[in-house]
Amino acid sequence: MNHQTRLQALSTFLKNARSRLTPAAAGLPEGTRRRTPGLRREEVAQLAGVSATWYTWLEQGRDIKASASVLDCIASALQLTADERKYLFSLAHENGPALRLPKEEDPQISPSLRKIMQELRSCPVIVSDRRCYIVGWNEAASHVFMDFEQIPPEQRNMIQLLFTRREFKRLAVNWEQFASGFLSMFRAYYGQYVDDGWYEQFLSEMKAAHPDFDRLWESSDVSFAPEVLLEFRHAKARKMLFQLTSLQVHGSYDLRCSIYTPAPDTNTESKLTLLMAEGSE
Repeated sequence: MNHQTRLQALSTFLKNARSRLTPAAAGLPEGTRRRTPGLRREEVAQLAGVSATWYTWLEQGRDIKASASVLDCIASALQLTADERKYLFSLAHENGPALRLPKEEDPQISPSLRKIMQELRSCPVIVSDRRCYIVGWNEAASHVFMDFEQIPPEQRNMIQLLFTRREFKRLAVNWEQFASGFLSMFRAYYGQYVDDGWYEQFLSEMKAAHPDFDRLWESSDVSFAPEVLLEFRHAKARKMLFQLTSLQVHGSYDLRCSIYTPAPDTNTESKLTLLMAEGSE
Protein backbone atom coordinates (compact mmCIF):
# COMPACT_ATOMS: atom_id res chain seq x y z
CA MET A 1 0.00 0.00 0.00
CA ASN A 2 1.69 3.24 -1.10
CA HIS A 3 1.52 6.46 0.89
CA GLN A 4 -1.36 8.08 -1.02
CA THR A 5 -3.40 4.89 -1.05
CA ARG A 6 -2.95 4.58 2.70
CA LEU A 7 -4.23 8.13 3.25
CA GLN A 8 -7.24 7.50 1.01
CA ALA A 9 -8.06 4.30 2.90
CA LEU A 10 -7.83 6.22 6.17
CA SER A 11 -10.14 8.93 4.81
CA THR A 12 -12.77 6.42 3.69
CA PHE A 13 -12.64 4.57 7.00
CA LEU A 14 -13.09 7.72 9.09
CA LYS A 15 -16.02 8.90 6.96
CA ASN A 16 -17.77 5.54 7.28
CA ALA A 17 -17.18 5.39 11.03
CA ARG A 18 -18.56 8.90 11.48
CA SER A 19 -21.63 8.27 9.31
CA ARG A 20 -22.80 5.26 11.32
CA LEU A 21 -22.56 6.94 14.75
CA THR A 22 -25.74 8.77 15.72
CA PRO A 23 -25.74 11.93 17.86
CA ALA A 24 -27.82 10.13 20.50
CA ALA A 25 -25.28 7.30 20.74
CA ALA A 26 -22.52 9.89 21.15
CA GLY A 27 -24.42 11.77 23.84
CA LEU A 28 -25.07 14.81 21.65
CA PRO A 29 -28.35 16.59 20.86
CA GLU A 30 -29.98 15.55 17.59
CA GLY A 31 -30.27 19.11 16.31
CA THR A 32 -31.87 20.00 13.01
CA ARG A 33 -31.10 20.11 9.30
CA ARG A 34 -28.79 17.10 9.17
CA ARG A 35 -28.26 16.42 5.48
CA THR A 36 -26.29 13.22 5.99
CA PRO A 37 -26.52 10.40 8.57
CA GLY A 38 -24.21 10.29 11.54
CA LEU A 39 -22.10 12.93 13.22
CA ARG A 40 -20.67 16.09 11.72
CA ARG A 41 -16.91 16.49 11.50
CA GLU A 42 -16.90 19.25 14.08
CA GLU A 43 -18.81 17.01 16.50
CA VAL A 44 -16.19 14.27 16.20
CA ALA A 45 -13.48 16.88 16.73
CA GLN A 46 -15.31 18.15 19.83
CA LEU A 47 -15.62 14.65 21.29
CA ALA A 48 -11.96 13.90 20.54
CA GLY A 49 -10.68 17.20 21.90
CA VAL A 50 -9.01 18.32 18.67
CA SER A 51 -9.61 21.27 16.37
CA ALA A 52 -12.29 20.91 13.71
CA THR A 53 -9.81 22.03 11.04
CA TRP A 54 -7.22 19.42 12.01
CA TYR A 55 -9.78 16.62 12.07
CA THR A 56 -11.16 17.75 8.69
CA TRP A 57 -7.68 17.55 7.21
CA LEU A 58 -7.20 14.06 8.67
CA GLU A 59 -10.51 12.85 7.26
CA GLN A 60 -9.74 14.42 3.90
CA GLY A 61 -6.61 12.28 3.67
CA ARG A 62 -4.12 15.11 3.94
CA ASP A 63 -0.56 14.27 4.84
CA ILE A 64 -0.55 15.28 8.51
CA LYS A 65 0.93 13.59 11.55
CA ALA A 66 -1.23 12.16 14.33
CA SER A 67 0.17 11.04 17.65
CA ALA A 68 -0.92 7.82 19.28
CA SER A 69 -2.73 9.71 22.05
CA VAL A 70 -4.72 11.79 19.55
CA LEU A 71 -5.62 8.71 17.52
CA ASP A 72 -6.78 7.06 20.71
CA CYS A 73 -9.08 10.02 21.40
CA ILE A 74 -10.49 9.84 17.88
CA ALA A 75 -11.05 6.10 18.23
CA SER A 76 -12.93 6.68 21.47
CA ALA A 77 -15.00 9.49 19.95
CA LEU A 78 -16.01 7.23 17.05
CA GLN A 79 -16.62 4.32 19.44
CA LEU A 80 -14.40 1.99 17.42
CA THR A 81 -14.05 -1.67 18.26
CA ALA A 82 -10.66 -3.16 19.16
CA ASP A 83 -10.18 -4.40 15.58
CA GLU A 84 -11.21 -1.05 14.11
CA ARG A 85 -8.81 0.71 16.46
CA LYS A 86 -5.93 -1.45 15.19
CA TYR A 87 -6.96 -0.67 11.64
CA LEU A 88 -6.99 3.08 12.34
CA PHE A 89 -3.52 2.99 13.86
CA SER A 90 -2.06 0.86 11.06
CA LEU A 91 -3.28 3.31 8.42
CA ALA A 92 -2.40 6.51 10.28
CA HIS A 93 1.07 5.44 11.43
CA GLU A 94 2.99 4.67 8.28
CA ASN A 95 6.23 4.18 10.15
CA GLY A 96 4.64 2.33 13.03
CA PRO A 97 5.04 -1.37 13.78
CA ALA A 98 3.72 -3.63 11.04
CA LEU A 99 3.69 -7.37 10.64
CA ARG A 100 6.60 -8.85 8.77
CA LEU A 101 5.37 -10.33 5.51
CA PRO A 102 5.36 -14.14 5.59
CA LYS A 103 7.42 -16.03 3.06
CA GLU A 104 5.76 -16.53 -0.31
CA GLU A 105 5.13 -20.25 0.03
CA ASP A 106 2.08 -22.46 0.12
CA PRO A 107 0.60 -22.54 3.65
CA GLN A 108 0.54 -25.98 5.22
CA ILE A 109 -2.21 -27.34 7.45
CA SER A 110 -0.80 -29.22 10.39
CA PRO A 111 -1.88 -32.84 11.00
CA SER A 112 -3.51 -31.81 14.28
CA LEU A 113 -5.63 -29.11 12.60
CA ARG A 114 -6.59 -31.51 9.81
CA LYS A 115 -7.69 -34.01 12.45
CA ILE A 116 -9.85 -31.36 14.13
CA MET A 117 -11.45 -30.46 10.79
CA GLN A 118 -12.28 -34.11 10.11
CA GLU A 119 -13.77 -34.61 13.56
CA LEU A 120 -16.15 -31.67 13.07
CA ARG A 121 -18.39 -33.78 10.85
CA SER A 122 -21.56 -31.78 11.50
CA CYS A 123 -19.83 -28.42 11.02
CA PRO A 124 -18.57 -27.23 7.63
CA VAL A 125 -15.02 -25.93 8.10
CA ILE A 126 -12.96 -23.80 5.73
CA VAL A 127 -9.35 -22.80 6.40
CA SER A 128 -8.04 -19.75 4.54
CA ASP A 129 -4.82 -17.73 4.50
CA ARG A 130 -4.26 -14.00 5.03
CA ARG A 131 -5.27 -13.30 1.42
CA CYS A 132 -8.47 -15.35 1.85
CA TYR A 133 -7.28 -18.19 -0.36
CA ILE A 134 -8.86 -21.48 0.70
CA VAL A 135 -6.13 -23.91 1.74
CA GLY A 136 -8.27 -26.59 3.39
CA TRP A 137 -11.81 -27.77 4.05
CA ASN A 138 -13.64 -30.76 5.46
CA GLU A 139 -16.23 -33.09 3.95
CA ALA A 140 -19.16 -31.13 5.37
CA ALA A 141 -17.97 -27.97 3.62
CA SER A 142 -17.86 -29.80 0.29
CA HIS A 143 -21.49 -30.88 0.71
CA VAL A 144 -22.82 -27.49 1.83
CA PHE A 145 -20.79 -25.17 -0.40
CA MET A 146 -19.12 -26.84 -3.37
CA ASP A 147 -16.40 -29.33 -4.21
CA PHE A 148 -13.41 -27.03 -3.87
CA GLU A 149 -11.20 -29.80 -5.27
CA GLN A 150 -12.68 -29.04 -8.69
CA ILE A 151 -11.41 -25.46 -8.55
CA PRO A 152 -7.74 -24.77 -9.39
CA PRO A 153 -5.79 -23.64 -6.28
CA GLU A 154 -5.01 -20.22 -7.79
CA GLN A 155 -8.77 -19.59 -8.16
CA ARG A 156 -9.76 -20.65 -4.63
CA ASN A 157 -9.94 -17.14 -3.23
CA MET A 158 -13.01 -16.96 -1.00
CA ILE A 159 -13.69 -13.29 -1.76
CA GLN A 160 -13.45 -13.88 -5.48
CA LEU A 161 -15.64 -16.99 -5.33
CA LEU A 162 -18.36 -15.08 -3.47
CA PHE A 163 -18.71 -12.66 -6.36
CA THR A 164 -18.06 -14.96 -9.31
CA ARG A 165 -19.70 -18.29 -8.49
CA ARG A 166 -23.46 -18.56 -8.82
CA GLU A 167 -23.45 -21.39 -6.29
CA PHE A 168 -22.68 -18.98 -3.47
CA LYS A 169 -25.24 -16.37 -4.51
CA ARG A 170 -27.93 -19.03 -4.79
CA LEU A 171 -26.93 -20.65 -1.52
CA ALA A 172 -26.91 -17.67 0.85
CA VAL A 173 -30.34 -16.11 1.43
CA ASN A 174 -28.66 -13.13 3.09
CA TRP A 175 -25.80 -13.12 0.59
CA GLU A 176 -24.75 -9.53 1.29
CA GLN A 177 -24.36 -10.29 4.99
CA PHE A 178 -22.44 -13.43 4.07
CA ALA A 179 -20.10 -11.50 1.77
CA SER A 180 -19.76 -8.59 4.21
CA GLY A 181 -18.51 -10.93 6.93
CA PHE A 182 -15.62 -12.04 4.75
CA LEU A 183 -14.95 -8.49 3.58
CA SER A 184 -14.66 -7.34 7.21
CA MET A 185 -11.96 -9.98 7.76
CA PHE A 186 -10.28 -9.04 4.49
CA ARG A 187 -10.22 -5.37 5.52
CA ALA A 188 -8.60 -6.34 8.82
CA TYR A 189 -5.84 -8.16 6.91
CA TYR A 190 -5.60 -5.20 4.51
CA GLY A 191 -4.72 -2.90 7.39
CA GLN A 192 -2.52 -5.45 9.12
CA TYR A 193 -0.25 -6.19 6.13
CA VAL A 194 0.18 -2.62 4.98
CA ASP A 195 3.38 -3.36 3.04
CA ASP A 196 1.92 -6.09 0.84
CA GLY A 197 1.08 -4.58 -2.56
CA TRP A 198 -0.94 -7.66 -3.49
CA TYR A 199 -3.99 -6.27 -1.67
CA GLU A 200 -4.19 -3.10 -3.75
CA GLN A 201 -3.89 -5.05 -6.97
CA PHE A 202 -6.58 -7.51 -5.91
CA LEU A 203 -8.95 -4.73 -4.78
CA SER A 204 -8.46 -2.86 -8.05
CA GLU A 205 -9.29 -5.97 -10.08
CA MET A 206 -12.36 -6.81 -8.00
CA LYS A 207 -13.73 -3.26 -8.16
CA ALA A 208 -13.31 -3.15 -11.92
CA ALA A 209 -15.03 -6.50 -12.43
CA HIS A 210 -17.82 -6.39 -9.83
CA PRO A 211 -19.84 -3.22 -9.00
CA ASP A 212 -21.37 -5.02 -6.00
CA PHE A 213 -17.91 -5.56 -4.59
CA ASP A 214 -17.04 -1.87 -4.74
CA ARG A 215 -20.25 -0.93 -2.91
CA LEU A 216 -19.90 -3.56 -0.17
CA TRP A 217 -16.18 -2.94 0.26
CA GLU A 218 -16.65 0.79 0.84
CA SER A 219 -19.20 0.12 3.58
CA SER A 220 -17.51 -2.92 5.14
CA ASP A 221 -16.60 -3.11 8.81
CA VAL A 222 -13.30 -4.26 10.28
CA SER A 223 -13.34 -7.53 12.20
CA PHE A 224 -10.90 -10.38 12.60
CA ALA A 225 -13.66 -12.67 13.87
CA PRO A 226 -17.17 -11.71 12.78
CA GLU A 227 -19.95 -13.85 14.24
CA VAL A 228 -23.09 -13.92 12.14
CA LEU A 229 -26.16 -16.11 11.65
CA LEU A 230 -26.42 -17.28 8.06
CA GLU A 231 -29.42 -18.73 6.29
CA PHE A 232 -28.61 -21.05 3.41
CA ARG A 233 -31.07 -22.38 0.84
CA HIS A 234 -29.38 -25.60 -0.21
CA ALA A 235 -30.43 -27.22 -3.49
CA LYS A 236 -31.07 -30.58 -1.76
CA ALA A 237 -31.41 -29.87 1.96
CA ARG A 238 -33.35 -26.61 1.51
CA LYS A 239 -33.30 -24.23 4.49
CA MET A 240 -30.23 -24.50 6.72
CA LEU A 241 -29.13 -22.10 9.45
CA PHE A 242 -25.50 -21.78 10.52
CA GLN A 243 -23.62 -19.62 12.99
CA LEU A 244 -20.22 -18.54 11.67
CA THR A 245 -17.32 -18.54 14.09
CA SER A 246 -13.88 -17.46 12.86
CA LEU A 247 -10.73 -18.53 14.71
CA GLN A 248 -7.12 -17.60 14.15
CA VAL A 249 -4.75 -20.56 13.84
CA HIS A 250 -1.49 -19.89 15.67
CA GLY A 251 1.64 -21.15 13.97
CA SER A 252 4.06 -20.37 11.16
CA TYR A 253 1.28 -19.33 8.78
CA ASP A 254 -1.42 -16.72 9.30
CA LEU A 255 -4.39 -19.04 8.81
CA ARG A 256 -8.04 -18.60 9.71
CA CYS A 257 -10.49 -21.36 10.51
CA SER A 258 -14.12 -20.55 9.63
CA ILE A 259 -16.53 -22.92 11.35
CA TYR A 260 -20.20 -23.07 10.40
CA THR A 261 -22.06 -24.50 13.38
CA PRO A 262 -25.67 -25.67 12.83
CA ALA A 263 -27.94 -23.22 14.65
CA PRO A 264 -29.51 -24.66 17.82
CA ASP A 265 -33.21 -25.54 17.87
CA THR A 266 -33.19 -26.18 14.11
CA ASN A 267 -33.02 -29.35 12.03
CA THR A 268 -29.91 -28.16 10.20
CA GLU A 269 -27.59 -30.75 11.74
CA SER A 270 -29.88 -33.67 10.88
CA LYS A 271 -30.24 -32.34 7.32
CA LEU A 272 -26.46 -32.12 6.99
CA THR A 273 -26.03 -35.66 8.31
CA LEU A 274 -28.53 -36.97 5.76
CA LEU A 275 -26.93 -34.93 2.99
CA MET A 276 -23.51 -36.41 3.73
CA ALA A 277 -24.89 -39.93 3.99
CA GLU A 278 -26.56 -39.63 0.59
CA GLY A 279 -23.38 -38.24 -0.91
CA SER A 280 -21.31 -41.19 0.27
CA GLU A 281 -23.61 -43.79 -1.30
